[in-house]
Amino acid sequence: MFILTVNQDITLKQLDINDAAPLFQLTDESRETLRTWLSWVDQTKTINDSRAFIELASKQFIDRSGLTTGIMYHGQLAGIVGFNLFNWLNNSGTIGYWLGSRYEGKGIMTRAASSLIDYGFKSLALNRIEIRAASENQKSRAIPERLGFVKEGRLRQTEWLYDHYVDHVIYSMLTEEWPSARNSLKPDWKH
Repeated sequence: MFILTVNQDITLKQLDINDAAPLFQLTDESRETLRTWLSWVDQTKTINDSRAFIELASKQFIDRSGLTTGIMYHGQLAGIVGFNLFNWLNNSGTIGYWLGSRYEGKGIMTRAASSLIDYGFKSLALNRIEIRAASENQKSRAIPERLGFVKEGRLRQTEWLYDHYVDHVIYSMLTEEWPSARNSLKPDWKH
């Protein structure tokens, strides 16, 4: 079981089947805002859909192809942050995230993403971490910008979002650019 303490208020933890109901509830109550930028929301119709997501995330963790964590804020599931994809040949990872509507504006995601990035560079010895966000999604883009990521470019019409294509902006951070990762690289998958 992966657990990473961010601070006294926030913990990142690997989801298990017991998290299916709270995950579905959080998704359901945030459906309107999440749907604006996330194409999977309409396919999440029942607790079983959330359970299937958790099972897939567990398989990716075992396969070392991804690391999905629940963001626990004061003991309550507030959102998801994780490495959607690892490229071990090139020592890189791609981070994705979302937050329940009632948890927005508290700095939770910036702190959670920062801790996960720190873990990626220090414990997983990644060289590059990438974040992609829809070009018009200012809240999502604010995370890598706040954390000092470099804006690399724009992927035109790269995602079909219900009834239209959206562009993505790509941000990256290299290990030598991440202040807290310098001189601390120790490969360690289990935490």
